[in-house]
Amino acid sequence: MDTQTTDAPAAVPPRTTPPRPVLRTVRARRRLGPGRRIRFGFLLGPLLLLTAWTLGSAAGLLDGRFLPAPWTILGTAGDLIASGRLQEHLLSSLRRAGLGLGLGIALGTVLALVSGLSRWGEAVVDGPVQIKRAIPALALMPLLILWLGIGEVMKVTTITLGVLVPIYIHTHNGLRGIDNRYAELAETLGLTHRTFVRRVVLPGALPGFLVGMRFAVTSAWLFLAVVEQINSTSGIGYMMELARTYGQTDVILVGLVIYGLLGLFSDGLVRYVQRRALAWRRTLED
Repeated sequence: MDTQTTDAPAAVPPRTTPPRPVLRTVRARRRLGPGRRIRFGFLLGPLLLLTAWTLGSAAGLLDGRFLPAPWTILGTAGDLIASGRLQEHLLSSLRRAGLGLGLGIALGTVLALVSGLSRWGEAVVDGPVQIKRAIPALALMPLLILWLGIGEVMKVTTITLGVLVPIYIHTHNGLRGIDNRYAELAETLGLTHRTFVRRVVLPGALPGFLVGMRFAVTSAWLFLAVVEQINSTSGIGYMMELARTYGQTDVILVGLVIYGLLGLFSDGLVRYVQRRALAWRRTLED
């Protein structure tokens, strides 16, 4: 008699539950820099200095003959404005500084492009500019006076030479710091030389150019303050030199405050443009 044999059921493997995904707390990326940027933070230091000056004058710690109180300076500035002298001298100073700054920026940028885009250009241009960098523009003033006289041309030329060097140095460094892979990519895409310069070189040099601008605007006011005290008949420096003759310390301080404010706000303007133009970069200043 045939016996039927039945196969034993296969063992079913135990069901395993898939492992639960481990939820990791995503930590916010730490912002590069010391903290949130303070709006108008560049004014904090000068305001603290003004506060210390005011308190020192009010407490009698500062001799008014050598350092008049801030309210005395404000009164003197008001008198100068009422007479129209301050506006006249300020416009003359702005005209000189603006002309020298514009010429220095244009000349420094052109020389940086010639030197940064060509090895032959660098061999011809970089050496003389480095020599000029080692010779302060103020040291050239005796020679400039002999060549150009003591008129406006000498004054604007001195400011131009003072502005030229920082623009050239930082723009040239920006050009030389462009990653060579961008040049290889442009060659792969078949970009023309003009397009390569416009799309790659100029944007790559912009950070260095803007850093040079910060030094340039400060240099413009520095050299302006010096040249305006040499046989000038107008300008803030002339007003200060005339006040020195008559021992008017308060007028001299008005001129110094104006020079300081011009430098502070022009640097702040360049920094604002720098943040806007380079918004794609994350820096400690942002």
